[in-house]
Amino acid sequence: MPKLRIIPLGGLGEIGKNMTVIEYGNSIIIIDAGIMFPRSDMHGVDFILPDWQYLLDKKDSIKGIVITHGHEDHIGALGHLVEEFDVPIYATLLTQGLVKSRLQRRGKQASKLITMRPRQQFKLGPFRIDPFRVCHSIPDGVGLGIYTPVGLVVHSGDYKFDHTPVDGRPPDFAKLAEFANQGVLVLLADSTNSDKPGWTPSEAVIDGAFDQVMRDSPGRVIVASFASLISRIQQVILAAQRHGRKVAVAGRSMVDNTNIARQLGYLDYPGSMRITVADANKMPPEQVVIMTTGTQGEPMAGLGRLALNRHRSLSIEKDDTVVISAHPIPGNEEMVYQTINYLFQRGAHVIYDAIAPVHVSGHASREEQKLLINLLRPKFLVPIHGELRHLTLHGELAQELGIEPDNIVVVENGHILEFDADSVKVRGRVPGTYVYVDGAIVGDIGPSVLRERRTLSREGFIVAVIHLDSKGRMVGDADLITRGIASSDEAPWLFDGIQKAAVEAVKQSHVGDEEQIEQNVSRSVSKYLRSTTGSRPMVFTVASCSS
Repeated sequence: MPKLRIIPLGGLGEIGKNMTVIEYGNSIIIIDAGIMFPRSDMHGVDFILPDWQYLLDKKDSIKGIVITHGHEDHIGALGHLVEEFDVPIYATLLTQGLVKSRLQRRGKQASKLITMRPRQQFKLGPFRIDPFRVCHSIPDGVGLGIYTPVGLVVHSGDYKFDHTPVDGRPPDFAKLAEFANQGVLVLLADSTNSDKPGWTPSEAVIDGAFDQVMRDSPGRVIVASFASLISRIQQVILAAQRHGRKVAVAGRSMVDNTNIARQLGYLDYPGSMRITVADANKMPPEQVVIMTTGTQGEPMAGLGRLALNRHRSLSIEKDDTVVISAHPIPGNEEMVYQTINYLFQRGAHVIYDAIAPVHVSGHASREEQKLLINLLRPKFLVPIHGELRHLTLHGELAQELGIEPDNIVVVENGHILEFDADSVKVRGRVPGTYVYVDGAIVGDIGPSVLRERRTLSREGFIVAVIHLDSKGRMVGDADLITRGIASSDEAPWLFDGIQKAAVEAVKQSHVGDEEQIEQNVSRSVSKYLRSTTGSRPMVFTVASCSS
């Protein structure tokens, strides 16, 4: 009898690019296909994809892709994935609309985009999928009960136990109890907040904070959130309505997502509340709310452009209040706080989570994680969706609840987990690295390129052009082209030293040996700069021989 294999290709050991493979015999299903946003030191990278090399020679085995919800870290890679795998994509109605929009923006379409609904089971090869409703910061999110020939696997999706969600649809506790009665072999459970004690507050607590902002702000209120955070957009619209303000939506992705959610009935955004950005610029400021993106400090997003005064339609005005309704993703803190500082410089009053409860997490904290484990009592637990510290803490929490340590599997991306009814083993590792997307370039940017970009950004560079006569001897001084270091006017002594280092290096080279001259000059100039300034700019040398 074949073993059940679970292979995380993204989301374990990191926040983002969630993607999990479940395999039995010659049949595979994929759960989610998201992107990860780059850290501040990943210069030039737009976003990061999961590494799905493992699947390239198994295309005929893939029965379908099942999506838990519509956030970018779960659907963002689909535009690239469908180029490789022409398989059905199963998603709930709102998620399906967001997926379709995402694919259209890339000029792609899925050959089969199939609507799934909570509690409506469907089969994919040997797998029977039973979606169940969960609460998250976007409507229409689901977890998955996956019946396999080896046993029942429950994938929590992104969840929290919110009894008063914005959309009025609480978690499906009855379905969880049903799974428990049947016996759960493996629980794949969201670990994002495993370092947060207690319970994650309900989305409802934000309403009071938004009411206060709308009431007390003398001018416009500009709210930044994720474009796919439909529940938050709804709360902003309702708060604006209560305080006599109209709402404009700025930014292509947020406009698209808002229109999709409204058309599908997941967003109550009446025509009487809708204005354009152009309308907002003409109306009394105290009657205006503007929703935009850019909560992670992205310079090209709406809030980043406002902070840098580069937005084509808007600018920060006196008495504006900016609300950042999101937590910084780990690694983005520096960019977020820099954006906040720029907004303050421009005269805005900025409110973020450290000041007022304008954001709550969409993920379960420790007490909710305990509740899920105790409800399901799984034989095996695989913590998912989190950095290694989150996964480890989740595993320790499960031990406190009586799960055997050998039945808790804390792994990072790429590890192959093999299950039978009584045991789990880690069977090696497949590629689970970063695939960088830089504009139209996918996968051709590697760690060495990023290291070079980091060096260039920190230290700058020097190009030394060495002129040689027909006999291979140096003529005159080197031509120096520099970026990111002091200029010759600011530090003439430095450039004199560079010239002397270049001349000495040429003298120590074989006459006319251009390759050796280039190597020696680069090495000599680098050594001189290190010893005199402590800096390590990249040094390039070109030896040019005149005819």
